[in-house]
Amino acid sequence: METLSIRLKIGDREYPMKVKTEDEAKIRLAGKMINDKLKRYREEFGLDDKQDLLAMVAFDCMVQSMEQNEINAEDSNMVKSKVVQISDQLASLL
Repeated sequence: METLSIRLKIGDREYPMKVKTEDEAKIRLAGKMINDKLKRYREEFGLDDKQDLLAMVAFDCMVQSMEQNEINAEDSNMVKSKVVQISDQLASLL
């Protein structure tokens, strides 16, 4: 497991990180997405306070995560239901 030392700029600050080589692209993309959201909120709401902007981005990310978790749970339940249904059908054939 090889690691890289990178510097990720979020907002106006740079953060040194050690990341797995295979995770570098994903981490850089996450940083870009955060910076894009910061820019969008700055333009939409005319805010310059970095802490307010970061709080809004964190809140937005948490809401998205919660929504995705709900979707995943619904999908898991649907898959489980289908597996039980198929299992019951197979059992009735045996």
